[in-house]
Amino acid sequence: MEITTNDIEIYFGENQILKGIDINISNKQFIGIIGPNGSGKSTLLKCIYRILKPSSGIVKIDSKSIHELTMKETAKKMGVVAQHNYHNFDFSVQDMVLMGRTPHKRALERDNEEDYKIMYNALEKVGMIDFAKRNFNSLSGGEQQRIILARALAQETESLILDEPTNHLDIKYQLQLLDIVKSLNIEVVSAIHDLNIAAMYCDKIYVMKNGKIVAYGTPQEVLTEKLIKDVYEVDAKVNLDEETGELNIIYRPNYKSN
Repeated sequence: MEITTNDIEIYFGENQILKGIDINISNKQFIGIIGPNGSGKSTLLKCIYRILKPSSGIVKIDSKSIHELTMKETAKKMGVVAQHNYHNFDFSVQDMVLMGRTPHKRALERDNEEDYKIMYNALEKVGMIDFAKRNFNSLSGGEQQRIILARALAQETESLILDEPTNHLDIKYQLQLLDIVKSLNIEVVSAIHDLNIAAMYCDKIYVMKNGKIVAYGTPQEVLTEKLIKDVYEVDAKVNLDEETGELNIIYRPNYKSN
């Protein structure tokens, strides 16, 4: 499966948020989108998963405009895990996950044995099988995010969109959630706030600043001391483990320079 954007622009009033964005997600890669606050990361992802409509440009799935697809067809191809999950109704955990089966159902069709099997398998994957009967609103933030991931897994899609889903999670749950996603062997695109997390999980990274793509490549190619200074306006030391190829970014606070 392939997701592409071609020359995406979006305006809020007279303020241009995205300025001609071209990206490509394919070959079952984990693609990260990084950049400072206000750079347009979440706005771009919302265009991809159809919360926002671009002012111009096009989003395609397998060379077909998403606007030629119904919302149900899009939901069969693309699962979404967003940063915030507020619900006015107190659904059970299993009901939350079963919502992921909706794109595969006819109107008013009841959940069947296969749907329940898929739901329990999804909960098993995220380590939440013992919580199936719990109320969703009684769970911690990290537990809720794992349930939202399970709901996306129950959609059985070919790709996942992660809209900064780990921002408010403890590091244990950040790594746990992204470990699960990385193991799925599907196309993934994720807005990521933490550069070390991006270095650990991403195959390729797009860097955004002021609504534009300013760099693209592997973590080693992109996450340089110069780029971090240019984009984030902070000094950093980037260390490379020669044996594992892993990067570690250490930030240098200004007070130590004074």
